[in-house]
Amino acid sequence: MQSVLIESVLIALAAYLLGSISFAVLVSKAMGLPDPHSYGSKNPGATNVLRTGNKLAAGLTLLGDAGKGALAVGLTVLYTGESPVSGFDAPLAGAMAFLGHLYPVYHGFKGGKGVATAAGVLLALNVWLGLASLATFGIIVAFFRMISLASVISAVFAVCYAFFLFGAQPIVPAVGAMALLLVWRHRENVGRIFRGVEPRLGEKKA
Repeated sequence: MQSVLIESVLIALAAYLLGSISFAVLVSKAMGLPDPHSYGSKNPGATNVLRTGNKLAAGLTLLGDAGKGALAVGLTVLYTGESPVSGFDAPLAGAMAFLGHLYPVYHGFKGGKGVATAAGVLLALNVWLGLASLATFGIIVAFFRMISLASVISAVFAVCYAFFLFGAQPIVPAVGAMALLLVWRHRENVGRIFRGVEPRLGEKKA
């Protein structure tokens, strides 16, 4: 029992360290762009990198952030042989990689908001869960043109989808924890949405 616990702790730590890798920072340095902490929203994510006008850099950041979440889950499944849905370690690894993105140890715990990393984790845990959440995100963006609103709503719905698809499986609390953290990271956006001042796609932030 003790060895199993130690193994889970090590998996969680490894996933957190993997999630702490900021592709916004790495890609920006590699492409001669300013540190994403220094402009715009100061959020090291694909949306902020896109403010430089470099679509390739933003795309690479998006892929990297999503990929590290998926990789954390995938490597855990390969190592433990557990189901990503009913097993304990794969959902834990996904949640810890997500936590690493939000609060990266390599960058003074100043991370992104986690949307891309969450998407990578969900798709790796279960493709239908991931696709349903992405579809919800796309629908909200199409109707309201607000990335923040779509992120929050799709996070909440992801928990509902997970419970509907899998019932009382370990994946559900892991998705729930990620949803709570994502909503918390978007708290300022939520405030602006309620005040009616949250910018829509194509608009500049006030």
